[in-house]
Amino acid sequence: MKLCLAGDVMTGRGIDQALPHPAPPELYEPYVRSARDYVALAEQANGPIARPLAFDYVWGEALAEIERRAPDARIVNLETAVTARGSPWRSKAIHYRMHPRNLPCLTAARIDCCVLANNHVLDWGYGGLEDTIDTLHAAGIRTAGAGRNAQEAKAPAVLEPRPGTRVLVFAYAMPSSGVPPEWAAGRGPGVNFLADLSPDSRASIGREIARIRREGDVVVVSIHWGANWGYEVGAAERDFARGLIDAGADVVHGHSSHHPKAVERHRGRPILYGCGDLINDYEGIAGHESYRPELAALYFVTPGGELELVPLRLRRFRLERASEEDARWLARTLGMDTREGAWIAHG
Repeated sequence: MKLCLAGDVMTGRGIDQALPHPAPPELYEPYVRSARDYVALAEQANGPIARPLAFDYVWGEALAEIERRAPDARIVNLETAVTARGSPWRSKAIHYRMHPRNLPCLTAARIDCCVLANNHVLDWGYGGLEDTIDTLHAAGIRTAGAGRNAQEAKAPAVLEPRPGTRVLVFAYAMPSSGVPPEWAAGRGPGVNFLADLSPDSRASIGREIARIRREGDVVVVSIHWGANWGYEVGAAERDFARGLIDAGADVVHGHSSHHPKAVERHRGRPILYGCGDLINDYEGIAGHESYRPELAALYFVTPGGELELVPLRLRRFRLERASEEDARWLARTLGMDTREGAWIAHG
């Protein structure tokens, strides 16, 4: 079993405006009032972007990298509401949405599961969340980490890549990533909210895994946690992630940071503390250049512990292979080896 995992896929705002069916461009941010301005920023930074984009454009050279490795399942954190209606969440300054008619930009990469436990899935209200779930399910894409009630939000996505094999994706959203507690699903819609990293929380996840898991299943625990910038992984996060492996997880899939963070193995199982952004509209935005936010990664893992990271670069809203120099920079930053253009995790 081989899985392809990625961090945040943010196809709203500027990218949505460059696709064939953009949602209304109005924004409610402190400094930007139109999503089209993010297209202009990217063009100022790296040159013209021909519009409308083909639906597979944003994936660029990443598609060939995925196909060459032939993963059994493809899992991303979709940090965008897929809706053309709703009102922006009033207490938030940033709101992401993509028009439902632009969904082929996800199916172009044959995504199997979108994690929705994050701090943008409710940017356009509860109706926007329901549209997101309905649109993804109609396209055959499974979801995890959000739902119309607590039971749906808590339930794992069940992927069956081959007869007799299952991948279970449990997904959780934490306040440390900017998810407000009021987004927690209850009798109504919301996200699968994880309030803390306590032993009780870890034990609760372990019980859910034990209750649903069958012999031969592969279990992915996906967590949206931590701040946007910074490489440090705190002791509480390390203890919690290792505890999840001890409790039955085969892979811990962390995300929220806008750049890749450390990876490790615990008992032979991979822990990805922060997968970074895979697709966003941040080109031309100044302020965090030292983190090289234009660099991204695809993660190919097996439950037995094999881990390969493929370095990419986002330019003009399109993923391309990172240069050898960029790959070496990322390898040094993350403390990893490079072989044949990929990052290989130390044991």
